Amino acid sequence: MQTIRARLTAWYSTALTLTLAAFAAVLYFARRSTSYQDLDQRIRSEAELTAGILVETYRARGVLVQTDTARRLVLVPEVAALLEVVPDYLIVTAPDDSLLFASADARALTFQDVEQLRQLVATARGGPSAGVVRLGASGPRLHYAVRYVGEIGGPSVAILAGADVQSAELGPQQLLDTFALILPIGLLAALLVGSWIARGALAPVDQIITEVREITDGRSLHRRLAEPMVKDELGRLAATLNQMMTRLERSFSALRRFTADASHELKTPLTVLRAGVERAITAPHLPPETLATLEETLQEINRMTELVDALLTLARADEGIAPLHREPIDLRALLEDTRETGELLAEQAGVHVEVTTPPEPVILEVDGQRFRQLVLNLLTNAVKYTPRGGSVHVQLGENDGRVTLTVADTGIGIALGDLPHIFDRFWRADSARTRTGERPGAGLGLAICKWIAEAHGGQIEVASRAGRGTMFTVTLPRTGAPTQQTG
Repeated sequence: MQTIRARLTAWYSTALTLTLAAFAAVLYFARRSTSYQDLDQRIRSEAELTAGILVETYRARGVLVQTDTARRLVLVPEVAALLEVVPDYLIVTAPDDSLLFASADARALTFQDVEQLRQLVATARGGPSAGVVRLGASGPRLHYAVRYVGEIGGPSVAILAGADVQSAELGPQQLLDTFALILPIGLLAALLVGSWIARGALAPVDQIITEVREITDGRSLHRRLAEPMVKDELGRLAATLNQMMTRLERSFSALRRFTADASHELKTPLTVLRAGVERAITAPHLPPETLATLEETLQEINRMTELVDALLTLARADEGIAPLHREPIDLRALLEDTRETGELLAEQAGVHVEVTTPPEPVILEVDGQRFRQLVLNLLTNAVKYTPRGGSVHVQLGENDGRVTLTVADTGIGIALGDLPHIFDRFWRADSARTRTGERPGAGLGLAICKWIAEAHGGQIEVASRAGRGTMFTVTLPRTGAPTQQTG
């Protein structure tokens, strides 16, 4: 279960199911115990009723027993008729343990079962007794009570009243069956209700997740979460996240201001340094060692100037003060302008550059300077990472109403694990990650390309495999692009 909603639903349903099961078990055993108590009370009442009938009849008639045609002792017919209305199992025995009367249920038993009951009476003679007995191997299980009647002018007559426990278990069993029937329905209802409760309870969490997910970088930290009126756990969470974003916004703003101010302040001294070094290089009669040192210094100043320019561009983009000066431009002309620079770079690196454009004009509203910067950055990057003898192919086209620019090379490629990071600032995929390595650079060119593409309402994607080359694809919409990218 990957979501809190699913776990809450499962926990709620499990708890409700266990509660219902425990309630059903307690109710079943309580009902069963009560039924047994009622059963015992009933058979005691039947025994007392039978004893009362015998005593009253004896007092009224003075006789209870007579001899039947088989010369066996039996109760007089009037008494037997009265006892026929007593339910369940009832037998009456004489002082010598012979059977005087058996009710209809008792007469339905086998001879062995009746004998078993008669032996119970004989064994218990001497005082009232009660218990549970099973008649035969598969016969009924009875709760019974034995009552002795001595108020009839002679030895006491024994009365055994019994009832099948099935009559006591029928109610609890029906109750258990009812619970077993409604438990699946209750479980289904618990799942539905639990899911509804969890969904309602976690709806604010989903809203917070959606809003926080939209704040994916430092450019959206001015946004705040809606804080609920009820200051519960979710309300405190939203307030805490808002406080955290306030602190982050201040930190990001301070960092951007510092980067922009530092970059701006560095431009003037770097310009002065470069001018001074260039004048010094042109001085006559310089020793070769001094000339070599000045040339290395000039290269480092140029690299520092490029780094400062890139930082200033990104800082202004982050602050939203880098507007695009868009105008309708034929992108074919822009590519032709960059072709010469790309071919010079490629000639020095021993790489072949090919530029392909469609025959018809590709008119698009773009910032010409920024778009040229994007193309040059991608082209320079491709040449830099392509070994001698390789090739770079730049192609402009249209697909489904969108303009596409691809820059593909046959270079060293990018490892699969490095692809998600190549647009990060100051990140470089090759092993020489310093600007003094074989392929020097600051790691800001692709970040600037990503900003330029997104500022025009487009996107930039990369496909690459180590040792198989790399292809960057820039996609720009024909219409609906924003007029300014705020970072």
